[in-house]
Amino acid sequence: MAIGERIRFIRNLRGLTQKNLGMQAGLSERTADIRMAQYESGSRTPKEDLTNSLAEVLDVSPMALKVPDIDDDINLMHTLFALEDIYGFKIDTLSDEVCIRLDKNRGMEYIKLLDRFNTWYREAKKFRDGEISKEEYDHWRYHYPDDEIERTMSSIRGENKQ
Repeated sequence: MAIGERIRFIRNLRGLTQKNLGMQAGLSERTADIRMAQYESGSRTPKEDLTNSLAEVLDVSPMALKVPDIDDDINLMHTLFALEDIYGFKIDTLSDEVCIRLDKNRGMEYIKLLDRFNTWYREAKKFRDGEISKEEYDHWRYHYPDDEIERTMSSIRGENKQ
């Protein structure tokens, strides 16, 4: 899913029109809808400062908009191959089911990713178990890692913030 599709997906989640989103992000009223349509269709790519403004209006981390192009299974496979090259992801089986696992031989890189995956697992489990709503889970995902940093800082300060 390219940046334009992420913008459209989250804009629709927020109930915004292209024109409204564009204007709130600083585009002129005259061109806001046209420019947003171009970004969403992929004919143009927003520069970093506009991407940051769009993320602010959409109430997500800019990183939630900047994802690899995985619009089809071939692009997804090449993204997974890149993750294998860069992070040591391994294709394997577990109980006769194909899975992707982390490579324990990658030292600190493994430990950091394992910690991030465990954090993701805990939030996903809370959602599956009905402890948090879909909206709360999505908020966590779309603000990652900012919410995790805030939780850590609150814990250090002795606050009891969930």
